[in-house]
Amino acid sequence: MGLKSLNRQTQLKQIMKRCSSFGKNNHEVCEDVPKGHFVVYVGPNRSRYIVPISWLANFEFQSLLQQAEEEYGFKHNMGITIPCDELVFLSVVSSLA
Repeated sequence: MGLKSLNRQTQLKQIMKRCSSFGKNNHEVCEDVPKGHFVVYVGPNRSRYIVPISWLANFEFQSLLQQAEEEYGFKHNMGITIPCDELVFLSVVSSLA
C-alpha cells in the first residue's frame, strides 16, 4: 500500500468521524445518520445521500471517491461532495444496494 493510499485512508477516517454516526460533536448535521453510515453530496444541486460505510470497499464507489478527492479534496466538515451527475451516482449505487 502506497503513501498516497494511506493518506487517503486517513482522510476518509477523519471524514467518517465528522460526517457519520461516529462523529458526536456535530449533532445538527449527523443526528439523522444511522450507525455505520455517512453523508455524501452529489451533483450540481448537492443532493444529500446517506450511504453505508461498507460501500467504501466497492471499486465503483472508490472511483467516485477518487473523483471527489481530485475535484474538491477531503478537507470539509459536512460529508463528501461527489462531482458527478446524480443519475450516474444512482446508477452506481443501485448495483450496491
